[in-house]
Amino acid sequence: MKTAKRAIIIFIALALLFTGASSLVITNENEYSLIRQFGRIDHVVDHAGVTFKIPFIQSVDTLPKETLLYDLSSSDVITSDKKTMICNSYILWHITDPQLFAQTLNSSITNAEGRLDTVVYNSTKNVISSTTQDEVISGRNGTLSDAIIANIGNTLDQYGIELLSFEIKQLDLPSDNKSAVYERMISERDNIAATYTAEGSSEAQIIRNTTDKEVTVMLSEAEKEAEILIAEGEAEYMRILSEAYGDESKAEFYSFVRSLDALKASMTGGNKTVILSPDSPIAEIFYGR
Repeated sequence: MKTAKRAIIIFIALALLFTGASSLVITNENEYSLIRQFGRIDHVVDHAGVTFKIPFIQSVDTLPKETLLYDLSSSDVITSDKKTMICNSYILWHITDPQLFAQTLNSSITNAEGRLDTVVYNSTKNVISSTTQDEVISGRNGTLSDAIIANIGNTLDQYGIELLSFEIKQLDLPSDNKSAVYERMISERDNIAATYTAEGSSEAQIIRNTTDKEVTVMLSEAEKEAEILIAEGEAEYMRILSEAYGDESKAEFYSFVRSLDALKASMTGGNKTVILSPDSPIAEIFYGR
């Protein structure tokens, strides 16, 4: 009897322990706990800690609370100028309404990723199809991503999902189109460079012409001033000579100096012999006549 009673007590203790453990709900910081009762969601625990549920009647499912990354498959898109491009991208998203998420997507991350793939691809296709290839290439700095997110709008709200970011990893051309596009881009850049070069050459020629004109004017003015100064100097020189030799007492000395200058000028080369006639003015100087 004692053995049977002890076994019953142990069984009851184990049953109570199991029941107590089954009633505990431990929610981590990075997850939601969905408390289901007979398959339907009774309530959601969105904070970390320990809560309770009715054992055997209620069950627990969990959903991630952190930001999730989904890498979309590469897809072909066509621009407004009928150019095919290959878009490879990824998105960051999270669950904002776990109850709505569970009801619409059956608590499945895989179902959510499939729905995200469809919505994001359609938005990408719509945006790029209304944009030229050049605009798509230049929009890789973030403009294109912003346009795609704006195009999605609040479409994902019905699933309890929020799209945090859309990023393009690679936006490339099909292999058979790359060469033609690159050649066209090189040709356009060459045309732009030629235009800049022509405009620079024109500006340089204008500057050179203006500078040459200014230099010519300055040289002309300088030559004019030099001629005036030379003329004024010669006039002053003649005036001084006129004053110096104006009277007869100085005229003889002036004649003597001029005769010496003439004699000096005539003595050129290696032969320094001068032959003078007796009636030569220079000879008269040496003879003291």
